[in-house]
Amino acid sequence: MRRTEPAAAAAARAERRAHVNYTGGVYGSLLAASVVIGAGTLGDFPRAELVALLLLTGLVFWVAHVHAQLFGARLAEQNLDRRTVLHVCRDEWPIVKAAVPPAVAVAVSPLLGLDVQGAGWLAVSVAVAGQVGWSVAAARRAGAPWGLVYGTASVNLVLGLLIIGFKLALKH
Repeated sequence: MRRTEPAAAAAARAERRAHVNYTGGVYGSLLAASVVIGAGTLGDFPRAELVALLLLTGLVFWVAHVHAQLFGARLAEQNLDRRTVLHVCRDEWPIVKAAVPPAVAVAVSPLLGLDVQGAGWLAVSVAVAGQVGWSVAAARRAGAPWGLVYGTASVNLVLGLLIIGFKLALKH
């Protein structure tokens, strides 16, 4: 027989899922795509270096966002305590989470027979797909009508395609 978790724990997890910072996910995906594009314009990077660059950039921007939230908006509104700091850290964590799929794409690219350039294209594609996915998830979670869901997906796809266009323009 399967053990059931206490209702309070299930409610707390549902509450955390309901308040996921989709903005951080969209932003983090856009950031990851930009990192790959920027790194690609400087020449071929070893895969491990690109994976590290993606993850470390996500972490640095996460720290920057946490700092801005804690010492910008939050400090004026309330005293900082451990609970507030942990809450802000958790809220901004999707910035880092969004860097993981492109980094994994780079890491597994040799298994797919891709060279370094192919790995970069795969990572950018995964980042753009993540960006669109985060925006769609946010719109659906907010109960947006399908027209708005398609609209936000389209805007984020266009932003991703702009980044890809920049990659093409800078390469030539």
